[in-house]
Amino acid sequence: MDRATFACSTAFFRDYSSSAQGTFSTGHVDFIDKIESFTYSDFFRDYLIPNQPCVFSEKFTDGWGSRRNWVTWGGKPDFDHLLQEFGEAIVPVANCDVKEYNSNPKEQLPFKEYISYWKEYIKNGYRSSRGCLYLKDWHLSRAFPEQDVYTTPVYFSSDWLNEYWDAIAVDDYRFVYMGPKGSWTPFHADVFRSYSWSANICGRKKWLLYPPGQEDYLKDCHGNLPFDVTAPGLQDRSVYPRYNQSQPPVEIVQEAGEIVFIPSGWHHQVYNLEDTISINHNWVNGCNVAIMWCFLQDELAAVQREINEWKDPMDDWHLQCQLIMKSCTGIDYKEFYNFLKVIAENRISILEKGLDDEASSKNTPKAAISTLGMLHAVFDLKRTVKVLTSLSANEDFKKLDLTSLSPPPEALLHHLKAAIDTALL
Repeated sequence: MDRATFACSTAFFRDYSSSAQGTFSTGHVDFIDKIESFTYSDFFRDYLIPNQPCVFSEKFTDGWGSRRNWVTWGGKPDFDHLLQEFGEAIVPVANCDVKEYNSNPKEQLPFKEYISYWKEYIKNGYRSSRGCLYLKDWHLSRAFPEQDVYTTPVYFSSDWLNEYWDAIAVDDYRFVYMGPKGSWTPFHADVFRSYSWSANICGRKKWLLYPPGQEDYLKDCHGNLPFDVTAPGLQDRSVYPRYNQSQPPVEIVQEAGEIVFIPSGWHHQVYNLEDTISINHNWVNGCNVAIMWCFLQDELAAVQREINEWKDPMDDWHLQCQLIMKSCTGIDYKEFYNFLKVIAENRISILEKGLDDEASSKNTPKAAISTLGMLHAVFDLKRTVKVLTSLSANEDFKKLDLTSLSPPPEALLHHLKAAIDTALL
């Protein structure tokens, strides 16, 4: 990447809309082919800030170990190699033929059992009494950190979500998906309304994408989103009264080696057109952290409506709302504060102490900022200040016991603003 060009970019000092939702009026999705001339600043300006999808060519994944080692000469999953490397692992497997609430039920299986099933499924003409099973949301990189699987492209390296969960060593949002032809993922938007990127190691996928807001037209008369946006039942106006007002989905057919960038808040449904393996990340950064914050407020409001009848007799009603929200989404307001704090303190440390010589060779926040430039740290801090200011003023946040937060929100905000002012001198 051309660091000098990016460092001089004025994009970081524009007062972008906090929602960054963007508009999308056509079905065209840009295809990025020239790896040597497409910079991070190009991606930032043309896709992150406008919140628009795009597809990267197979050139961007040519050097990955998984594309060399996990695939046969014929472009199919190399089951023998995969069994040799991961045969004893336990993996999460969903049944695509069964609907459970608005998803598919999952079970934990030995990887070798899943590969045995997959081979038999192919042999039987893609049919099985067990249904169509899809290995998904496997934290392979966390379980096998020594494996040469892939390198996160620079365009997706400003990744607050995984930076935070790596720091607290609890979870991550880096996944491997493996499934036969016909496996699919029902209609949804990604966790926390995050961005996602998905790279096909082998096989092909079909994506159906809806820009933010279009999902409202797809809800039924009770306000529920459909499980399958291709189901004929959506034509029934007595059940889906606004379906005829929706735009057709943006359709992408993703080939082997290609990476699809899914913007924040875009609902989508995905099909494997062939036996397919993919690498997927969910990620949040300064461009869409305000969308994450809006999503959390909406989720809490929904919980509050559901248990409103218990507000008066329950002494800790506000705390219970937070607990329910965390059980549903994976985060509550106090953890969201800690999330912002970790990101902010990492950026402040970089601005105050500079980049050491080792930073660029390590998978750390300093390594990412070393690649993206110091002005990116300033941009991150400015975006954090906006969201943290809103969080601190939020009435539901102020009703919580905040004494355990260190530093207190006011002190952290003061430190952030001082660091920004010093950096801009």
